[in-house]
This record gives sequence, C-alpha cells and structure tokens, in this order.
Amino acid sequence: MLQLVVLIFLAFTMFFGLGFIINMLMKTTWFPIYAYIAFVIFLVYWSWGGETFWANLKGYTVADILPLIAGLGGAITSGHTIRMLRVKGFKMF
Repeated sequence: MLQLVVLIFLAFTMFFGLGFIINMLMKTTWFPIYAYIAFVIFLVYWSWGGETFWANLKGYTVADILPLIAGLGGAITSGHTIRMLRVKGFKMF
C-alpha cells in the first residue's frame, strides 16, 4: 500500500514537472494534457494482449489506474499553474 501511495505521488510530481517545463518552452497551456492522453493510449495499446478491447481494459486493476489518474492531475495542474503565473505577469523565456 505504501508503494502505491509513493507511485501516485511520483506520477503526479513527474507529470506536473514535465508539463510545467513544456508549457514554459512551447508557450502553450494545454499541450501537456494532450500529450499525456496520447501517452496513456500508447500504453494501453502496447499492453494489448490479443484479446478484445473491453477484456484488455478489464485486466487493469485499481493499482494500475490510480497512478494514471494522478499523472493526468499533474498535467492539468501544471496548465493551471502556468496560466495563473502568466495572468499575474510572470514571463517564462
């Protein structure tokens, strides 16, 4: 259980940091969210075991899904953070 909590925290932090850096460099706000969704689709496709789509999705457990949700939360939070900083007048690059 402790490993799951650490994994959730790390996924959130990693995708927040990556999203923040991408937002600063590309001057976009929501691109990291789209990139994260493409990443998750790639992971689901890569782990496809030859069964049907629904059987593949049923194979995932809560321990598989929670870090993905935390990563999406980090990507969304990075977009909100960068937007808030721009509204307050901060210029990144």
